[in-house]
Amino acid sequence: MARPRTPILSVSGIRAAALAVIDREGLEALSMRRLAQELDVRAASLYSHYRTKEDLLADIANEIMAEVDVSGFATGDWRHGLTVWARSYRAALAAHPNLVPVIAHGPGRREAALRRADAVHGGLVAAGWPARHATMIGASTKYLVVGAAINSFARGFDADVQVYRDRYPNLSQAHRLSEHAAEIDRDSFELALSAFLDGLSRMYEGLGEAAGR
Repeated sequence: MARPRTPILSVSGIRAAALAVIDREGLEALSMRRLAQELDVRAASLYSHYRTKEDLLADIANEIMAEVDVSGFATGDWRHGLTVWARSYRAALAAHPNLVPVIAHGPGRREAALRRADAVHGGLVAAGWPARHATMIGASTKYLVVGAAINSFARGFDADVQVYRDRYPNLSQAHRLSEHAAEIDRDSFELALSAFLDGLSRMYEGLGEAAGR
């Protein structure tokens, strides 16, 4: 049997190729024409699978959100649920930082994102949080995670010690931050998450006392 001259396309292959372009070159670099070049096909052949670039990005975002773990809420322990969710969410975004603006925009109609939002909100309400608080806790956790994933604090400092010497005495070790960026960024996220959860625990106790729990 003769081999087809045009590579056979699949939606999973298209998504994988598009994500590779985004990871390597940035979100702005992706276009249907650029993706066709990556796949060695004509751009027109992509439109039978995805009508627009936005539809494709929504599918990619949905696939990434499907990796986020919300199973911790099944234990009934809201703090454990938030911890598992936040760490998993950050890991998923950190693996593809160039796609964060798309994912952070909101769930829209994306199935995986909506299922996770439903699990988070339901888990918090079932644990005793009022619905309004559950909504704000979900939003606050998202702000924390997205802020941690969108860029690196430690990698934002120049590695040249001369930049800081004499002029910025309190930043005398800042040139070493990029060298330990992964560790610093991870530990900083954990510190912020712990402080956030501790504050919520105190609030939860106060709500319980007010409700006579």
